[in-house]
Parts: sequence; structure tokens; C-alpha cells
Amino acid sequence: MITKRSIAVAVAAACTLGLGLTMDAAVASGGASGPAVSFKAQGNIGEVMVNPYRIAPMTAVVRNGGYTVKNAKVRVVPKADGQEIKYDVSDANVRNHGGVPLFGLYADYLNTVEVEYDRVYNGKTEHFKDRYQFYVPPVYMHSNGTDGQSHTTFDATVLKMDKAFSDRLYFVNNLVRTPPQASRFVWNNPMGGALEWSFMPENGIIDSTGTLRWYLMPDINMYDPEQPYKAGILMGFQQSSDGNLIFGYGQRYAKYDMLGREIYNRRLPMGYADYSHAIDGAENGHTFLRVSSSDHRRPDGKRVHTVRDVIIEVDENGSVVDEFLLWDILDPYRDNLVKAMDQGAVCLNIDASKAGHTMTAEELAAQDASNDFGDITGVGTGRNWAHVNSVDYDPSDDSIIISSRHQSAIVKIGRDKKVKWILASPEGWKKGWAEKVLTPVDAKGNKIKCEGSKCEGDFDWTWTQHTAWRIASKSKGDIIYVSAFDNGDARGMEQPALAEEKYTRGVVYKIDQKKMTVEQVYEVGKKEGHDFYSPVTGLAKYMDDKDSFVVYYSTPGLYTGDPKSRMTPHIAEYKWGQTEPSVLIKLQDTMGYQAWPFFVEHAFNPQAK
Repeated sequence: MITKRSIAVAVAAACTLGLGLTMDAAVASGGASGPAVSFKAQGNIGEVMVNPYRIAPMTAVVRNGGYTVKNAKVRVVPKADGQEIKYDVSDANVRNHGGVPLFGLYADYLNTVEVEYDRVYNGKTEHFKDRYQFYVPPVYMHSNGTDGQSHTTFDATVLKMDKAFSDRLYFVNNLVRTPPQASRFVWNNPMGGALEWSFMPENGIIDSTGTLRWYLMPDINMYDPEQPYKAGILMGFQQSSDGNLIFGYGQRYAKYDMLGREIYNRRLPMGYADYSHAIDGAENGHTFLRVSSSDHRRPDGKRVHTVRDVIIEVDENGSVVDEFLLWDILDPYRDNLVKAMDQGAVCLNIDASKAGHTMTAEELAAQDASNDFGDITGVGTGRNWAHVNSVDYDPSDDSIIISSRHQSAIVKIGRDKKVKWILASPEGWKKGWAEKVLTPVDAKGNKIKCEGSKCEGDFDWTWTQHTAWRIASKSKGDIIYVSAFDNGDARGMEQPALAEEKYTRGVVYKIDQKKMTVEQVYEVGKKEGHDFYSPVTGLAKYMDDKDSFVVYYSTPGLYTGDPKSRMTPHIAEYKWGQTEPSVLIKLQDTMGYQAWPFFVEHAFNPQAK
């Protein structure tokens, strides 16, 4: 028989069991039938929730506890000899996260965070300064199952750090090469494309001591290498004007905040495929994406996925408002550079057995008559003839600047889809394009003598370059400055006698768009020579805040002939005009793509001046 006494005993036992499962004092959870919620709060608002959106494990939120919280400030107490991170938080960010967002925590560590804020309740405003302590777990990274991966993100050594840069944070966009779970798919309707490239992500933020302070660990809802429409290489990260991250991968492009909150994550529009390398947020809220055509009929009637040769512009809703089909704008059969490139390192196609080999005109002709399509070196649509790896919108004349690696060309294209100018060697450009090639000049405006693909003095074009970006703060009217990461393969339209002669530069050009001239005004990296040579990937970017030039030498040591060789990317930052870096950080055993300064205050208080 069930009596009132037996019910009371059972309830008491259940309550005792519940409290026994949560040993921490004052940690209990009210049931669904009442308003009591009493998770342990260390301060004067709510509890701490670590990794609130599941993909940014080194972040947290101090929940508002049901109060209105305003004017929040955060300071992450550094480790001994560590870098302090502190920032203001906009009220909008507090509302977005239901509390105060915490960023810059240490992994596998009992963190201490100081939070200052105004608490508003029942018409009364009180000011508090709270101190929180909580543990953040170790870093987790996926394995690619090879001996080329020896650690988690990132094994960084600071070789040089000028005091003027000691407050820097660097966002590192690296890659985990060739995981067996990925790269299982190819397009077959129609053929070709770049679907097979699906390296795993390795993205994080390091401070000026080389310590990891944030990393992205995508969950299966965001990224799944075994699902074609959730796979792909996470590439082209930029911190947008509102402080958040924009990037793309495979068949998607996305925007997230620094705590991992999804703002949007969209499939590419149906007519396009294979995002990689480049995304650019325009001032009007539109986004430019480097993609390909998902269904293109060639002049010979063959239907193909094209490869890295389309730019689309999408609006805030994801609708395509314009497209730039580069096979109609440039010459997809200009093969001068394609024949000179090192076939061992054609960006993502990396094969040490082909190091130093080049292609002949006969091989290209035979290929073009075949059905060999896909992300392979070649000419004509359906092959990797352009390999556009950056796009930059120029609002001054409503145009785009692109970097075409396999043409070794930086090209400006107007809204009318006409080429405005070409920064490249004049070799191989047919009528209609040859007239658009810029003329090299010296500082006095005198024409520099050039023969073939080589010029007198220090002037040089870029070779298999990345990140051709307009420097807005230095540009005015028809005079614009453009930075680029000059990888340096096929320099002078040839392979050198010795591979050790190859080098990589960060370079800045001054272009007079009216006179159609170009002057080389600054270069770094040349004197470092082959030690910093990066055959693929990389970044060069001018930074207004410190009048400096950041260069990410992304793939030194990619292949050396030694099977035990390891890649050693270097982040370097130079004071403008200097050739010795003020910052030099070495990353060990990782394949680099891009790295750039990240601004925490912009991420959490973007309206601040």
C-alpha cells in the first residue's frame, strides 16, 4: 500500500540523490514546475557558460542572471609573462549573448577573468567589479593519420617581437592536409571542378608570446568532411566591418561572431560551386566570392564544372546581383605562365615527384583535346587556367581587383566586365589585353627597360602571387597602391637552374591608372632568399593602425627532397619602409594559408572609435 509517509520518504531520497550528484555548494537546478534556477554564480549576475555555441572552446559567457547588464568591460588576467587581453563590450553584444562574452582564455588552465559592468534591476543601477575563475579544457584537433602532424594548434616560437607590436593578436588560417575522411567526392554531372579538395581546418588566434588564445572547432552541424555540402577547406577568413568573421568552404560561405554564434551559413547559389581562397565584404553590405560555374558549356559542346574562374556578388539575402565570368573577360588559352610553372606545387596540387617539371605546348594541346577536366594545370575552361586566389572590391570606381595565380597577373575589372589594367609581364597577351598591360616606371616616372619578362633595376612583376589588395588609406583618385604576396615560382617566366634560387616577396606597387604606369615602391623578403620561399598560399597586407606591413610566409619547406622535411610558416611584420621584420613568429609542422592581425576591441565593441 502506498501511504503519505512512503511518498515523503521517496521524495526525500530523490532530492538527496539529486544533490549528491552535484557536489559543488549552492549548485542545484529547479524543476520545470517553478521559477527556481540556481546554478552557481561567482559574481553578481549569472553563471559562467564555457563554449556557449559549441565551436569556440576558448570562449565563455557570464550570463546576465535575468538582469539588464550595461557598459561591460573584460580583462583576462594573463599568465606569468603572458599578454593581457582586455576590451569593452557593447550593450548590443551583451544582448546578443544573454550576458558578457569572454574571449582570449587559456586552454587547459584555470582562467581568471575580471568583469566590470552596470547592473540594472527594478529601476536601480549598481556598478560591480567581479572576478571569475573557471577551467578551459585542452585544445582538440583532428588527426590526418600521418607523421606530418605532430601537435595541436599551434606550435609557435616567437623569434622577434618589437615592443611596439606586443599587443598584437594574429589570426592564423592554416590547413590539415589530406585527411582520409575528406576528399572522397568529385563532381560527375557535369565533370570536373574542385570538389575533391577538402583539407581539414586549423584556425586559431595567437598572441604576441605565441600562445593560443582562441580556436575554431567546427561541430558536425557546421562542418562534416563526409558530407559534400558541408565539406571543403575553410579559407579566406576576414574580420568584417562589424568585427565578425566571414569565410567560406567548399559549397558554403558563412559569417560567425567570435563566440561561435552563427550569423549566417549558406549554400552557394545553385549555379555556382567550389568556393575557395577569396571572400571580400563590400562597403554596401554585399559580398564578393571566388567560385566556379557548376555547369558551363564549352565552345566544343562539352559541359563542365569550371575551376576557380568566377567571381559572384551576393547581397545581404544571398541573392546573386552580378557575376564576372573570367573566361569571357581574360584569355583562358594564354599558356606562357602555365608552361613555366613548377608542376610539383600548383597550389593545392602538391606532388614532390613532379618538383621542377614543367608542361610543354604539345602536352597542353593534347590535354585540351581530351576529356581531362578538373582542378589540374591546363588551359581552357574546365581546367585550372586562372586560379584566382583573391578578389578586392574598389568602391572608388565600382570595380574589382583579382589575383590570377596561373596567369601571374593582377587585373582590375570594371562593372562593365572590361579589363581596366593588367599588372603582369607583357608576354603572351593578345590584342585587346596587351594594350591594358601597365608600363613599369621608376620613382621619377621614367620608363624602365624590360625585355621579355625581366626588367632592369629592382622592378619585378609578381609570380604565382596571392592577395592582391588595394591599400585604401594610401590611394587617392587615379593613384592607387596595391599590395601582393609574390610567391615567386616561374619568376621571369622560367624555372631557375637550382631550386635554391627561388624566393618569395611581399611587395607594394603604386599605379597611375590614367597614365597606365606602375612603380614598385616597397618590397620585403627578397634578402631572406630560399629559407622563406613559399611555393603556394600566403598573404601580404598593409596595416593602418601601426603603419606596418604583414607578410605570412606560409609554406617554407613544403618540399625539399627530404622525406622528413617539415613546413615552417613565418608571420613577419615590418615597420613601413624597413626590410628587417619587427615581428617574426615561427610555426612548426603546419601548412599555412593566411595570417593577419586580429582586433579584439573591434569584435566586441565595433562602434567604438
